[in-house]
Amino acid sequence: MNHDFWKTFQCWLNVAHNDDIQVKKRLLLDMHRQLSDPGLRSDIQRILRLMDRELLARAEWAMYCVMQLR
Repeated sequence: MNHDFWKTFQCWLNVAHNDDIQVKKRLLLDMHRQLSDPGLRSDIQRILRLMDRELLARAEWAMYCVMQLR
């Protein structure tokens, strides 16, 4: 996957709703199970890690905001 793909993906990830990210994650996990090409599997694993990192950052930010309201 080229540089433009990663830039576009990161832009999408920054604005996507959590539900949309979860749906894409499920699709990628299914695709990952079916693929045998190590390069594609590696790219999918990277995408999944970035999605997990984004979801975790959002959850931590939400928790921080809740704690600030107390």
